[in-house]
Amino acid sequence: MRTKGIIIAIDGPAGVGKSSIGEMLALKLNYKFISTGKMYRALAWKADDIGLDLSDEIEIMALANRIKWEYKKDENPVIKIIVDGIVIGSQITCEKVGKATSAIAKLREVRKFMCAAQRELGADGGIILEGRDIGSNVFPDAEIKVYLDASPDERARRRVKQLKEQNLEADYEQIFSLILKRDKQDAERKYNPLKKDNSYYYVDSTKINKEEVVNEIFRVCEKHIKAQI
Repeated sequence: MRTKGIIIAIDGPAGVGKSSIGEMLALKLNYKFISTGKMYRALAWKADDIGLDLSDEIEIMALANRIKWEYKKDENPVIKIIVDGIVIGSQITCEKVGKATSAIAKLREVRKFMCAAQRELGADGGIILEGRDIGSNVFPDAEIKVYLDASPDERARRRVKQLKEQNLEADYEQIFSLILKRDKQDAERKYNPLKKDNSYYYVDSTKINKEEVVNEIFRVCEKHIKAQI
C-alpha cells in the first residue's frame, strides 16, 4: 500500500475535461493533482521559444535535461510546474504550443523522461494524475484507473463554449476537425498510445455534467480506500 494514499490515474482523449474533473476530485479527496500534459507543453514551449528543431530528439532531450524542473506542492491540490524559475501557466495554452507539443510527444526518449518524472511525483500516492498513458504506461499498477470519455461532437461543443466565455473566437467545424485529428494521433502514436482495457473504470461524460462525473468517480475511490483500512 502507498504510504500516503492511493494513486488515481485518469486517461482519455483531448478535450474531455480530465483536468477540471481531476482537480475537483482532488479537492474532495484532499489529494494532490497534476495534469501531465502540461509537463509536455512546458518542454515544447521552452523548445519552441529558443528555436529548436522539434523533430530533433537529441536536441530536445538535451534541453529537457538542462532545464531546472520544480514541482511545487502547497495547499492548492494542483501541483505547480516551474521551469527554470518560471511558473507555467497561460503561456502554454496557445495553439502554437499545442502543435509543438504534438511534435515532441511522439519522441520515445521524451516520453521516457516524462514517465520517470511522473513516477517520482506519484511514488508516495495520495495523488491524481491525468493524461493519455497514465494507467497504461506510467502507473499500470495504480489502484484506480479511470478512462474518461465523451463524443467528439460534445467535446467540440464544450470547447466552443469555453472559448466564447473567454470572449475568444471559436469555429465549431475547425475545433471538431482538430479533435478528430488529435484522437487519431493519440491512438496511432508509436510510443505509449492512448488506449483502454478492462482494468479501467469507464466513464462516458457525454450526457452528464462535471459534478455527476466527479461524484461517480469519487464513489469508486471511496469504496476502494475504505476497503484498504
